[in-house]
Amino acid sequence: METTSLRKIVAGLFMSLDGVVDSPENSPKKWGNPEMMSRIAAGIAQADAVLLGPSTYRILAEFWQHQSDEVPMAKFLKNSPKYVVSSTLEALDWQPATLINRDLVEELRKLKAQPGKNIQIPGSPRLVRSLLREGLLDELNLNICPVVAGTGMRLFDEIEQPVPLKLVDSKMYSNGVLSVTYQRVMV
Repeated sequence: METTSLRKIVAGLFMSLDGVVDSPENSPKKWGNPEMMSRIAAGIAQADAVLLGPSTYRILAEFWQHQSDEVPMAKFLKNSPKYVVSSTLEALDWQPATLINRDLVEELRKLKAQPGKNIQIPGSPRLVRSLLREGLLDELNLNICPVVAGTGMRLFDEIEQPVPLKLVDSKMYSNGVLSVTYQRVMV
């Protein structure tokens, strides 16, 4: 009997020690170093699609579609299918892109059942929270920056029920950033 495995939805975010994910203090530009970029590139190599919220889609489109394909992240983002979860967007100019504007749970289950590699979420903290609540996020990669931001959007705000996770990998970089990878625990 042949078994098929589902694609994983994998999120990657930079955050402060106090959980803030939208501050300049956590910018990959500020904290990135060659060993961290190598690890991020390895994660990208395991994916063939991108899942985004509307704000992150607009921000990434504005910057990455004009970058050279010699930059691994630019090549990945420009050429991979993008799935954008939004009830407000009507058109997606940065292609290839598909709008998901109804029944998120069902649409993502269908997407995960298709053949392929991981589905990567770069940023999109509101979407990540929603997927955590719905049990649809399979892996969470956090680059925790050695700073307390104080104010800003916190990744786990609005999570009201426990979400069981297990630590599957961790690494400390020379710049003080702690990279941790958690997978969802099936209960």
